[in-house]
Amino acid sequence: KKVQAWFGLKNFSIIMPSNLEYADIREIRILPRNGCFYAEFIYKLSSVATELDSNLVLGIDPGLNNWLTCISNAGTSMIIDGLHVKSLNRWYNKQISTIKDGKPQGFWSKKLASITEKRNRQMRDAVNNAARQVINHCLDNQIGAIVFGWNKGMKDSSNLGGKTNQKFVQIPTARLKQRIEQLCEIYGIKFIETEESYTSKASFVDADPLPTFGEKPEGWQASGKRTKRGLYRTANNWYINADCNGAANILRKVSITLGFDLSRVSRGVLTRPQRFKLWSVKQHCEASLQSA
Repeated sequence: KKVQAWFGLKNFSIIMPSNLEYADIREIRILPRNGCFYAEFIYKLSSVATELDSNLVLGIDPGLNNWLTCISNAGTSMIIDGLHVKSLNRWYNKQISTIKDGKPQGFWSKKLASITEKRNRQMRDAVNNAARQVINHCLDNQIGAIVFGWNKGMKDSSNLGGKTNQKFVQIPTARLKQRIEQLCEIYGIKFIETEESYTSKASFVDADPLPTFGEKPEGWQASGKRTKRGLYRTANNWYINADCNGAANILRKVSITLGFDLSRVSRGVLTRPQRFKLWSVKQHCEASLQSA
């Protein structure tokens, strides 16, 4: 009766997913959203048996153009590209702004609902795709732990400025972190969250001290400096990837406490990360970085 009163429907049917057994389903949720109905099937997942090394760890530095920059003490590095996600959000914001132009506050329409649902599906796909790339990287390299850099109050947005109305572009990094944590539980990977203050400023190569948030010692100064084109110059004038430097420092935040050996995080790992583009099977290495 409520469905008929609210949505004008007497009844509707739900198609069972072919990959689920009816006996395994614990709950079905029907969610009305933007003119559509979504069915959520709640079921219990069994843990997956894996052979991982608890001494191997992956550090993750979240960003915007480089959505996730990952460094491991197994001697690997990779970047999950975020440019496509940012572009999709920018286009969505532009469409919404154009349609709402001149309309009263609170205006909504079927077209706005359709555009919003498409954007939401794209973001869900991006989150699942990126999280799976991270977990597969861990499984392929027997990495048994992930350290995710995250500051309290960090939002899924970034102030980009610019001439258009899309001042803020929403990037679902918090949802991505949550999805990675969920997959870690399934595959037996330890998930660790740590604050990331000073990780982008300090030099990993020069082992600069890493103060915690709000506890910067008097006179603290980084040995290196972030320069143009996403590079970081160390005290010895070596040029490494700036985001890789941040991800490596995120590992340093917990390495002493948790006993992780970072001796295999070399200059080469910090210089040539693999880049993965979402919605593409292609991958490539960053071009060689030349010192200026």
